[in-house]
Amino acid sequence: MLRRKIVKDNLTKVIVITTILVIALGGTIRIYDAGESCPDWPLCFGTFGFNISEEEQEKWWEENPDEIDSRGSSHRYTTFQIFTEWIHRFLAGMVLAPLVFLNWFILRDDERYGKEMGTATKLSIILILWQGAVGMLTVRMDNEHWSVILHLGSALAFMMVLIWIWIIISREKKTDWISFDSELSAKWKNKLFTISGLTLFTLFSGVLVSTSPGANYGCGINGFYDSWPLCQGELLSKVAANEIVAKSQMIHRWLVGLVGISLIGIFLNMWNEFNKQNKGDLLLIKWIFAATITYILNILLGGLYVLSWTVDGYLELLSLMHLLLASTSFILLATTCIGILIVLKDDVKDQEILED
Repeated sequence: MLRRKIVKDNLTKVIVITTILVIALGGTIRIYDAGESCPDWPLCFGTFGFNISEEEQEKWWEENPDEIDSRGSSHRYTTFQIFTEWIHRFLAGMVLAPLVFLNWFILRDDERYGKEMGTATKLSIILILWQGAVGMLTVRMDNEHWSVILHLGSALAFMMVLIWIWIIISREKKTDWISFDSELSAKWKNKLFTISGLTLFTLFSGVLVSTSPGANYGCGINGFYDSWPLCQGELLSKVAANEIVAKSQMIHRWLVGLVGISLIGIFLNMWNEFNKQNKGDLLLIKWIFAATITYILNILLGGLYVLSWTVDGYLELLSLMHLLLASTSFILLATTCIGILIVLKDDVKDQEILED
């Protein structure tokens, strides 16, 4: 009985950690240009393995003339590139998906959590199945930037449902990591929801930059300050309709800058208000501070990536870290918003009980 309870209370945490690993592997696939290293789905060059020689790859392409690699018919992938795609699929399909189903089976009728848990776990199943379908679509579409954005967006939506489940469990255990002040939550709810949505939008704009050929070089390679923080030596330049992709890096930077300034402004206003009233709880402000600091650090990391260029290219590990920090800042804000909704919902219930 004790072992079953431990599994019930901690399986969601395991799933969250596994999901983070799967997302990180997805970023690794991108930086090593391995998105098409397994051109078919769910197999990989018609096999279940990843050790595919160049001769075996060539044979597969000859047997499948309708399949086209965007890098050309003669392009071949290393075993490492194929492995990154293979292990990403394996973890998502053979480890993560079964764990999600197991979590639903264990928690769906747990009387401690009520109907909300049933809804959340069912949604997690729907999203993991949807994510598998989107993964297949991404492969079929040869990693078109819109399909990669959809894939990442679906992964983040799935992550937020997992955090929702985690919050439900934590609330029952009287853990106060999302027990925000209800008055502060009600006042700042709309602004925090808006900034969370904008943060997600900047994340997607960054994915557009990283998945569009040549967009990484859109601001030049002339180093500090010509390439960063300026773009081709300019702070702002005109963007024609047919230049959106080519100048996506500059657009991305402006969006990031505006969101960063907004985040700092929200945090400072919340902090000043708290000091003036000298009441309430700092927990919500701490979450916004964490999200703001993460976002600012990621801006600097993005600049470091641009400045890392040499004749051998960019330091792509920085690009992976940039993606993960961007995702983290959004997750912090989105988790805060989920916590706010739960706090306000509970507050309404308490008011109804008092009125009765």
